[in-house]
Amino acid sequence: MTSTTPTSPSTPRKRIRELLPNLQLGYYKPGPKNSLTDIPGLLAHTESVHIAANSEHDHVNTGVTTIIPHPEWFSHSINAGIFRWNGSGEMTGSHWIEETGLLSSPIIITNSFAVGQCYKGVYDYAIREHRNKKTKLADWFLTPVIAETCDTGLNDVTVTDAITPEMVIRGMDNATADAIPEGNSGGGTGMICQGWKGGTGSSSRIVGSFEPDESSEAESAKVGKLPNKEYIVAALVQANYGSQRDLRIGGYPIGKALLDRGVTGIKPAKPITAFVSNPNPDDQKQAVDNDSTKPAAATAQPEPTPAPLEVTDSPDGSIIIILATSCPCTPLQLQRLAKRATVGLSRVGGWGSNYSGDVFLAFSTATKTARTFQQRYKAPEVRAVEMVDDQAMNALFEAAADATEEAIYNALCAAETTEGPEGLVVEGFPLEIVKEIMGDWKG
Repeated sequence: MTSTTPTSPSTPRKRIRELLPNLQLGYYKPGPKNSLTDIPGLLAHTESVHIAANSEHDHVNTGVTTIIPHPEWFSHSINAGIFRWNGSGEMTGSHWIEETGLLSSPIIITNSFAVGQCYKGVYDYAIREHRNKKTKLADWFLTPVIAETCDTGLNDVTVTDAITPEMVIRGMDNATADAIPEGNSGGGTGMICQGWKGGTGSSSRIVGSFEPDESSEAESAKVGKLPNKEYIVAALVQANYGSQRDLRIGGYPIGKALLDRGVTGIKPAKPITAFVSNPNPDDQKQAVDNDSTKPAAATAQPEPTPAPLEVTDSPDGSIIIILATSCPCTPLQLQRLAKRATVGLSRVGGWGSNYSGDVFLAFSTATKTARTFQQRYKAPEVRAVEMVDDQAMNALFEAAADATEEAIYNALCAAETTEGPEGLVVEGFPLEIVKEIMGDWKG
C-alpha cells in the first residue's frame, strides 16, 4: 500500500502545553498558532510517504517539508545566518549564505538520500515559473537550500524514488500559512528522537520592542510604558537525534524516569546494527559485531563492524533547526541567533554527537534586497540598513532558545508509533505515563 498525501494532524496526540499545562516554557508568549507560520508571509507544506513492505523492499516512511520564507523569494533576498554545531549532515546552499548573508531560496527538509531529488524539484519549479518567456532559457542563478536528516531506522532508503521532484513542486504550489503539522509529518515522517518517535515540531514567541524614536526601555519601564511594536521569533525542527537516557522536559529527567520503570521506545524485532554513541562514556573503544554466522574474510582483515544497538539507545542522528524572525537583523546577528538554538536543544538532551548533523539556519523577513542577475561594473551603491540594536538582542536570543526547546517537545508529543525495516517499531512518546510521572512539575 502506497500513501503519498499532505500530512494532517493526528487526533489522539497532544502538544506539550496541553499535556503539561503548568510547565514553564520561558517568559514570552507564543504566537497565535505557536508555529513557524506565525511569521507574516511565511508559508509551509508537509507531505509524507508510507509504503508497506513487499517482496521488493522494506517499509518506507519518509517525506518532504517545504518552507517558503516570503512570497517574493525568487526576486528578493532576505538576511540569513547559519551555525553548524556538528557537521555530519547537509544543508545545500549554505556556502552562498555564508558568503553573502542572503537567503534566496525556499527551504526543503527531507531524508539524507533524497537531497538530489529535492534540489531538482526547486529548479523544476523555478524553471516553470521564471524561465525567460521569450527565449525559454534560464537566465538567472539559484542555489536551492535542501537540508536532511537520516531516517534509515524507519525508512528503507534504497527506495530512492519514494521522494520525487514533483513532491517539492506540489509543496511550493500548495504551501499555506496554517500551523505546520507535527510529529510524523513531512521530512520528519521517519525520524527518531531521544529513543522515541520524533520528527517535525514547531513553536513561536512574541517579543516586544520600542521604536527607535521612543524613550529607552529602562526609562519607559519606570513610567509603566509598554513596548509599542511586536516581533515574532519562531522555530521549526526536524528532530532525529539523541538517547532516551538524556531526555529532559523542563529540567526533569523524564528519560531516566521512564527507563527506571522499564518503559522504552525502541522495540527491535532483532538486534539492530549501527554505529552508535557508546552508552558507556568510559568505554571509548569501538565494539565489534560478534555474529558467528558471518564468514571470516579469507585474505584481508575485516573492516570494523557496527555494534548491536541497545534497546534503550538510538543511533547517532541529526537535527535541522530553522529559526525565523520578523525583527530586522543583519546576517551576523542572525548567525548569533542561530547559535542560540543549541541552548534549546541542550535543554532537552542533545549534545552534538560525532555522527550528528546539527545545522541551524536563521533568517529575518524584515529586510528584502532585490536580486539582479546582471553584473554591475560601476560605482558602489549605498543603501540604508535597518537592524536591531545589538544591545537589545537578548530578548531574541532567549525567545529562540525557548521556541527551539518547545518545538522539540511538540515533535515528540505529536509523533506516533511507526514500524520500519526489519520489524523495528519505535513507539510514540507515552503521553499519559509522562503526565503521571511529572504531575504538576513546572520546571
